[in-house]
Amino acid sequence: MAFNRAAAIVLRQFYLIRGSPSRIFPLFVWVAIDMVLWGFMSRYLNSVTAPGLDFVPALLGAVLLWDFLTRVMQGVTMAFFEDVWSRNFLNIFATPLSITEYVGGLVLSSIATSSIGLMVMLLVAGAAFGLSLLSYGLLLVPFLLVLFLFGIALGIFGAAVVLRLGPSAEWFVWPIPAVVSPFAGVFYPLATLPEWMRAVSHLLPPSYVFEGMRTIVAGGAFSGTTLLWGVGLAVLYILLASWFFTRVYRHAVRTGLIARYSAESVS
Repeated sequence: MAFNRAAAIVLRQFYLIRGSPSRIFPLFVWVAIDMVLWGFMSRYLNSVTAPGLDFVPALLGAVLLWDFLTRVMQGVTMAFFEDVWSRNFLNIFATPLSITEYVGGLVLSSIATSSIGLMVMLLVAGAAFGLSLLSYGLLLVPFLLVLFLFGIALGIFGAAVVLRLGPSAEWFVWPIPAVVSPFAGVFYPLATLPEWMRAVSHLLPPSYVFEGMRTIVAGGAFSGTTLLWGVGLAVLYILLASWFFTRVYRHAVRTGLIARYSAESVS
């Protein structure tokens, strides 16, 4: 993969964001609102429950980590949607840019935008509610890594769905984090789920992160071996999502769907 070609995708996103305040605000406004809303909710729960229980690291920390995953996914899909909305997709692939370089550019764009969101969340959560992710210790690094990798996988998968079904299929992409979150056990232990949902949860990398987070907050020891399953699953999903995107792209080129991509729907 030629890095300069992938970087060109990032540069395009930079120019788009720099020239439009409506693209700048979503990078930090919604995550800041989430931190404030869930932060005060955590404080209220602390005030009405037994002394000694602290919902800030458990509840607000879960919101922060899940928002990070969502921003990573949306960093990929939004960069892709910009090409869809501007009907620039055909222009991009009329160049020597390969599909690997294009997807690499989407991932790099996501790293940049999600990093901004993460910094804003950490700043608001720390300054307003005293939350520090350092309380999770060295496990914070693999926690963020698992969420980042799975967010990238979801983003690539969502982009592939839109590429296959057409621009109107973007409404299938926005709800993906909401659909996944009940199975990931973001706000509650997996033991509260029915058996069939727990079976699905064990196939989702974020479930290992949030189970580990709750264990650490409760003062328990979390097995690093268990977390390795989450890392391995996240890597597997990225490979599968990349394979799926490549297959969809080749199908679109072979059948001519890509030439009609500016249409509202593609059959």
